[in-house]
Amino acid sequence: MFAVYAAEPNADAPLDSLTVGERPDPEVPEGWVKVKVTAASLNMHDLWTLRGVGIKPEQFPMILGCDGAGTLEDGTEVVLHSIIGDPTWSGDETLDPKRTLLTEKHQGAMADFIVVPARNAVPKPEGITPSQAAVMGTAWLTAYRMLFTKSGLQPGQTMLVQGASGGVSTALVQLGRAAGMTVWVTGRTEEKRNLAEKLGAHAVFESGARLPGKVDAVFESVGEATWKHSMRALRPGGVIVCCGSTSGPNPGADLQRLFFLQLSVIGSTMGTRQELADLLSFVANAGISPEIGLELPLEQATEGFRAMLDGDTAGKIVFTH
Repeated sequence: MFAVYAAEPNADAPLDSLTVGERPDPEVPEGWVKVKVTAASLNMHDLWTLRGVGIKPEQFPMILGCDGAGTLEDGTEVVLHSIIGDPTWSGDETLDPKRTLLTEKHQGAMADFIVVPARNAVPKPEGITPSQAAVMGTAWLTAYRMLFTKSGLQPGQTMLVQGASGGVSTALVQLGRAAGMTVWVTGRTEEKRNLAEKLGAHAVFESGARLPGKVDAVFESVGEATWKHSMRALRPGGVIVCCGSTSGPNPGADLQRLFFLQLSVIGSTMGTRQELADLLSFVANAGISPEIGLELPLEQATEGFRAMLDGDTAGKIVFTH
């Protein structure tokens, strides 16, 4: 079958190990299902896989793509839930110590077919296209959990999204606006800030700018470059929800502000199958159109990977069949 895969780890030149070509058709273990992929989206995780981060050398070659949408053999349209957990685990699968993501141990979605446990094929609601569904499983699911499960925000409260154009950030803007939050966003460039406004932000600011007031929650995926600003932006008793640290993992903690103003810092990673199902229903019912910055046929995947590596896109990158 046709696939886009990492031939081997390459820490210094990840695109050198990106391969577009043929791979064997997958076998279907008991309790798993075969999905004919119609669309798959690109995540930073795929670049980390190409670099050999979070994956053992013996796992290569590895088909890329955490996220995707497709059809079962009976024609049912489904969205992939990318967390593969221990079958004996009960409860929140994001806390399962044996959990793994697609492309870490199991082959990914950038191929004609993928096999996943039956529970990881979540029915796609009407009103969402395959390309839109393909962006839901990582960035949008992460944003949904941050906002609705972790933050404690109520409609009408004010949220600040640090960084305007990434997949999680654009999802937070669109979800927050649809849920009735007042959405503020920071961005490094005018182009990125304009995108946030187009997606529904009520106000946009340059990175690190003094804000007109304090916010109830800050959504962080940047880390060191924005952390001090995030701490200063919060009202007493406010919360930072953090899902990543793209600019560095060692921010100045500002502990005096943390305890004196009784701030909360909450970590958040991915989401559960139920949260994905709820996200899909919310997006369909609210008529949200996820921001897709670049859509290409799978055969042109190298162009999409290069755009992500160079930071040339706003919104998600999707490959279609």
